[in-house]
Amino acid sequence: MVDEPGVEPVVEPVVEPVVERPAAKDRGQAIVLVLAVVVVAVVCSVAMARFSSRLVDKQQAQLAADAAALAGVVGGRAAADRLVKANEGVLTMFVLRSDEVFVEVRVGDELAQARATRAP
Repeated sequence: MVDEPGVEPVVEPVVEPVVERPAAKDRGQAIVLVLAVVVVAVVCSVAMARFSSRLVDKQQAQLAADAAALAGVVGGRAAADRLVKANEGVLTMFVLRSDEVFVEVRVGDELAQARATRAP
């Protein structure tokens, strides 16, 4: 189209699309999702704390059983019991057969067993 002198070009109005606002029922959904994420995070944290506590008890029980077995070979049941108590455990089994000692120790809810001997 060629511009003619004295004639103004026709400008068509720009029509913007109508944007609908979300309905009132959709408002606040982010709060529900954030709360759900927080609940899941808390549950995972509690489960992880419980698991790590059991793991520590298991390691402590095994350490106490190993020490008690070695002490039992040298000093008998009394020495084994002292070491178990020092490691916050309970000696549940002590068996002495010639030069070999078998022990079972409980720390918390965890049990551990160990064996030691004087033989090389």
